[in-house]
Amino acid sequence: MGIELLVNLSYVAAAVLFIFGLKMLGSPATARKGNLVSALGMFIAVVITLLDQSIIDYKWIIAGVVVGGLIGALVARRVEMTGMPEMVALFNGFGGVASLFVGWAALYGFEATTFELITIVLSILIGGVTFSGSMVAWGKLSERISGKAMVFSGQRIFNILLIIAIIAASVMFTISTGPATSIYLYVVIGLSLLLGIMLVIPIGGADMPVVISLLNSYSGLAACAAGIAINNIILIVAGALVGASGIILTQIMCKAMNRSLSNVLFSGFSAVSAGGAAAKIEGEAKAMTAEDAYYVLEAAASVVIVPGYGMAVAQAQHVVKELQELLEKNGAEVVYAIHPVAGRMPGHMNVLLAEADVSYDLLLEMDAINPRMDTFDVAIVIGANDVVNPAAREMEGSPIYGMPVINVDMARNVFVMKRSMASGFAGIDNPLFFKENTRMLFGDAKEMLGNIIKAFS
Repeated sequence: MGIELLVNLSYVAAAVLFIFGLKMLGSPATARKGNLVSALGMFIAVVITLLDQSIIDYKWIIAGVVVGGLIGALVARRVEMTGMPEMVALFNGFGGVASLFVGWAALYGFEATTFELITIVLSILIGGVTFSGSMVAWGKLSERISGKAMVFSGQRIFNILLIIAIIAASVMFTISTGPATSIYLYVVIGLSLLLGIMLVIPIGGADMPVVISLLNSYSGLAACAAGIAINNIILIVAGALVGASGIILTQIMCKAMNRSLSNVLFSGFSAVSAGGAAAKIEGEAKAMTAEDAYYVLEAAASVVIVPGYGMAVAQAQHVVKELQELLEKNGAEVVYAIHPVAGRMPGHMNVLLAEADVSYDLLLEMDAINPRMDTFDVAIVIGANDVVNPAAREMEGSPIYGMPVINVDMARNVFVMKRSMASGFAGIDNPLFFKENTRMLFGDAKEMLGNIIKAFS
């Protein structure tokens, strides 16, 4: 068997593993196995590529694997579940900058054709945008920079001029020769990094789950362009799969918010809709104690739990599972309502609950839970805010008007666990807190749930 045939067969095997792994990632029950299958495919692809390229100095490859592996293992063990969204943003950024470097390196060692130069500049451009945009998303999610939309006068005009400058520099890069090629290359790199920043800073924190999935798509497209630049089939396939899946996920999340992608990117929650200014929310929130909550839950026949980012902050998922088991022993039906954009990254709540070994069958999507919400005796909202905000249905002037939300206010009783009356990540007041059937349990969610559990025992 010739080396070329071995390489091609290995790439086909890797591509098949990528596809099956991606398919498994579509279900929480098989997601972990799917991740391992995809990782095996990438391992095969990397090894066979290294064997096929005799010019590679393995000392640097081994050093990179050891150093990167140690850093990855250390970070993976130390990162908390609340830090997963920003960790995903970092992964996207590293993927983008890797594609940038691959495209850059493809310039050396051979005479590139015009088509190859176009693919090189695309990998550099998309990789640069992905890297800097992901760093801004990481800063917003980790609250190292403000999560609010950052806008300034003339911002759109500046962005248009920036894009025109990138196009001009890219054209000059592809047609120039000699030292001028490097100059235009550096200009493209610098402008692409600036564009990534400018694309993400005007997006509010509540839209970060969409931004993360979009940046994930960008990282795949950058890898695809890099694969074309270096004529590597498996890199093209892997990049195309990541890019396509990222776009599909982005569209699903935009649909869940009843908003277009352009609205997310160029408007955000910071802009009030054309329906007029939001009505002032008035009322008095009614607080209750854990003991009061216990008496209601002890008599409840059906309970729905709606987790949000606050559950991640409190690390309350295991206590939630314990409460679920107590309620079930008491004869109550318990399910979980999961909003597509709950938390700060796609699937955030699913990951948290899976860590606590909550059965996947109990995780119901918004469309499945809303039609039967009025049949539940109690809805327990744990740290969620914007995804349960009835203003999306009731207040035409609200920035989130028209966004599908979980209609917890239609349950017979609503318990909201929050540290305070502060608004959610979108910065929008929530009339749910003032509903007649709503009671507030102020404090740390883990501690509050623990007190309810003690009352049961």
